[in-house]
Amino acid sequence: MAMSSDEIIALITAGLPDATVTITDLAGDGNHYRADIVCPSFSGKNRIQQHQMVYDALGTKMGNELHALSLRTSDK
Repeated sequence: MAMSSDEIIALITAGLPDATVTITDLAGDGNHYRADIVCPSFSGKNRIQQHQMVYDALGTKMGNELHALSLRTSDK
């Protein structure tokens, strides 16, 4: 079962409370999303480390209920 954008936002902000998250449904099908995440906690981390932080927040949902998520991350 696919996840809603609200569920994705809730998971990310639960794991990264200082994050601002915007979700875009790329295909209009509720299955292919882009997450734009601005999080001060990303400061000093490279892009891979930032993405790992997001994947940690998503936990086991990534690759299961959520399989197509493009990430754009920034600390400001």
